[in-house]
Amino acid sequence: MKIISVINYKGGVGKTTVTANIAGELAARGKKVLLLDMDAQASLTFSFVSPDYWNNTLKDNHTIKSYFDNISQGYAPVSLSQLTIQPTNVNNYLRQIGSHGSIDLISSHLGLINVDLELATLLGGANMNQAKLNYLKVHGRLRESIESFASGRYDVVLIDCPPNFNIVTKNALIASDQILIPAKPDYLSTLGIDYLHRSVGQLTREFNQFAAMDQSVQHSNPMTLGVVFTMIQIYAGGPIGSQQQFISQTRRLSIPMFETYFRENKSIFASAPQDGIPVALQQYSNGTHSDVVNEITAFVNEFVIKAGI
Repeated sequence: MKIISVINYKGGVGKTTVTANIAGELAARGKKVLLLDMDAQASLTFSFVSPDYWNNTLKDNHTIKSYFDNISQGYAPVSLSQLTIQPTNVNNYLRQIGSHGSIDLISSHLGLINVDLELATLLGGANMNQAKLNYLKVHGRLRESIESFASGRYDVVLIDCPPNFNIVTKNALIASDQILIPAKPDYLSTLGIDYLHRSVGQLTREFNQFAAMDQSVQHSNPMTLGVVFTMIQIYAGGPIGSQQQFISQTRRLSIPMFETYFRENKSIFASAPQDGIPVALQQYSNGTHSDVVNEITAFVNEFVIKAGI
């Protein structure tokens, strides 16, 4: 089982689109996929379930917020199995095309915005050693929960992270085997890639330093799979010149990069969540739309090799 966080400091870069379509394509290939939506905007959640269903069935007790609420209140976290649902539309579609794969989802909640402040109160201690042990407990709890629930059930866990570096995000990164960085090839979206890469390194070094105090705590070492560029505008068979400039600048950072990308197509990417079925699984007669699906397939081919799935 691989645990992979999808993250960028900048919002609006297609992070959720990438996550949903990786899940769809992997499930079509027979993989068991668990999606964990950690972004308070809940875009990944609403890519698979309707707002009405979320409001009536999930909102109160069946989101990742319930998990972190228990921790912040000093209780044992609720089992992730109690928060997991099987979105109906996409799984029915997978069965219709003859796939043995599946997509399960743990949904998000707007209230995650406030969880970080509550978790921060648990980080103190009577002395330095106690503070370090509390740091391990707070930041490493999600990893323990994912491994105890998901191991043996899923081939891959995809975590859609919020565009920040708070305690919730750090839980996701500490839990991860690998990190994927979607980015739009423009100034603001690429500005923080190197800083994010260095921040993850600093986080894991700090966590592992504290973990040396407790032999029962497994060290964390998430590997960066690479940067995948999104919202590419195509001209003459490749990205337009202004985007190619930022792709080239990112390449000079010596951070791994994917050769394949997601092209911009607002019509199909914006409408897919209404059906609860990712673009990667849909059939299109329009040639341009078919090209988008083919490019997603090519990206997942590259993703599978890099991630070792």
